[in-house]
Amino acid sequence: MSTHRRIKDFWREQRIFEQRAVAASVIVIALAVVLFGRLIWLQIVHYDKYTDLAQGNRIRIEPQPAPRGIIYDRNGAILAENKPAYQLELIPEEVPNIDASLRGLVDIGLIAEEDRDDVRRTIRSRRSFDSVPIRLYLTDEDMARFAVKRHDFPGVDIRTRLARSYPHGELAVHALGHVGSISVADLARSDRERYAGSSTIGKIGVEAAFENVLRGRNGQREIMVNARGRSVEKVGGLKATRNTIPGDPGGDLLLTLDLEVQRVAEDSVRDQRAAIVALDPTNGDVLALVSRPGFDPNMFARGLTRVEFDTLTKNPDRPLFNRALRGTYPPGSTIKPVVALAGLTYGVTDPLAPHHCVGFFSLPGNRHRFREPKPKGHGFIDLRGAIAQSCDTYFYNMSIRLGVRRLHNFLSEFGLGRPTGIDIGGESAGILPSPEWKQRAFRKRSDQVWFPGETVIFGIGQGYITSTPIQLAQMTAILATRGQNFQPRLVRALRDPETQKVTEIAPKPLPKPNAGERKDWDRVVDGMLAVMQGGTASRAAADAPYTIAGKTGTAQVFTVAQNQRYNEAAISERLRDHAWFVAFAPVEAPKISIAVIVENGRSGSGTAAPIARKIMDAYLLRKFPPPHNGGTSTSAQRGSILDSDSSEE
Repeated sequence: MSTHRRIKDFWREQRIFEQRAVAASVIVIALAVVLFGRLIWLQIVHYDKYTDLAQGNRIRIEPQPAPRGIIYDRNGAILAENKPAYQLELIPEEVPNIDASLRGLVDIGLIAEEDRDDVRRTIRSRRSFDSVPIRLYLTDEDMARFAVKRHDFPGVDIRTRLARSYPHGELAVHALGHVGSISVADLARSDRERYAGSSTIGKIGVEAAFENVLRGRNGQREIMVNARGRSVEKVGGLKATRNTIPGDPGGDLLLTLDLEVQRVAEDSVRDQRAAIVALDPTNGDVLALVSRPGFDPNMFARGLTRVEFDTLTKNPDRPLFNRALRGTYPPGSTIKPVVALAGLTYGVTDPLAPHHCVGFFSLPGNRHRFREPKPKGHGFIDLRGAIAQSCDTYFYNMSIRLGVRRLHNFLSEFGLGRPTGIDIGGESAGILPSPEWKQRAFRKRSDQVWFPGETVIFGIGQGYITSTPIQLAQMTAILATRGQNFQPRLVRALRDPETQKVTEIAPKPLPKPNAGERKDWDRVVDGMLAVMQGGTASRAAADAPYTIAGKTGTAQVFTVAQNQRYNEAAISERLRDHAWFVAFAPVEAPKISIAVIVENGRSGSGTAAPIARKIMDAYLLRKFPPPHNGGTSTSAQRGSILDSDSSEE
């Protein structure tokens, strides 16, 4: 048996090896070409693009919020400013687990448990690379607690920012307003870029109405960071902070408020529920705007906890409610001078003819009695005496003669029933009733009928009519100037913080009422002067070195039955009448008009009028002191203005 042996083919194996080597070489060369080409693509063709991306990995752009504008009163006193503060901020994209980080911050006491959900919503509403403030104000103790645990919170850090500060606390808070944390709703209606890195925004008052002026243009700075995103002192000999682009600070506001007058006004009603508005009748400047009780706006600037916010909102005295602009009350007898002017304008009354007041008024053919606060009546009384003594039956009779439509139209020309247009907004319109209004306001057909008795009480400021303190202050200013009418304003000028250039805001005139002749205005003002000279508010004008024209008023909180009398001692404090007083001074050259309401204050003459006197003294005796030669007449000395040379036909 033979065996076959296969001889090895060395030449064939060598050819195979050479072919494989060539193929491998081609692949290697091809890969080298691709790699080399890619390097050229990355490092030469797109050098600028990838250089920027590489820089972005080690340089973080941080927005630098611009300083907010400063707010001053009319005399240059600072009402709102900025102070350095430390706050806790979080960058979402740098935090591995936001929920875990928030739980940890709750555990060390930097965030309240009840605020955690609100903070989470705020974080989710911002962009992932934004630095989101989660605690606006840190104490030294807070910073120490965080420093110990800092390594547990990647993406969370302490930043130095300028925080809003209100040096006078509650003073003028409802005029100034306040700033607060930027909410989801705020971001939805704002430019996100403009608020990058910002923690607060104006919420109410001047701070909100002039947000675009007070908010400056943000700057930015480049920060070198390590792999964890934290700032480093030096990398390769370079400083941690590189290029910085400063922002433009916000504009300053010069207000019409007089800080000292505001202080006196607030001190006068500190422990009461009240509102005060004082205007310059010659241009609409708001000299004082008070709503009590108030609150400290610094609480909002540093960030309220849920418990603190609930305490404010659930307070039965409603400290957050701006009574001066939004509080609506029956104006009571304060509108009687305007009703009297309407009677003179339409010729339905003779100012010198005596009216016999017997203590009540009844419509013809009706036995219902509309009563007078003075049970036995005032006897025979003319227009001047009716205003001075606040005789209801005189104005009951005049209201019927005028009719509801003429009453409505005339009072509307004095600003009742609509917002005054003050430059901070947020005010209520009140109610100026009419038959048409009643048809819109009620659903039942039987309730839509306007009854004559409703016209009767309309003329003394009761019934459906309601108004705000600022409306009555404006109404009084129109009476003071015999028809001049200006839109109330809180901001009189803007100032550039860099150039210090002041841009004045001109007063805005409003249409004049289509009312009677000058002698008619003088007769009404003479009646208001008589209120302070032996009338219902004579005590408040005692020894005044200037003349005052005023009108007291009482606003009923509830209706007293026909066969009953109002018994203050038998009802709870919050059901007692509101006390009104409106006035202007000096009569011959008005510098201030004022409206004061004290909720459940019982008496306009005993409660509200003395408050107004303090405020007028604070303004007039400081700004326009009487001469020392004894030439200035007191209210008691001047007598009727109809007997003076100031009366014109």
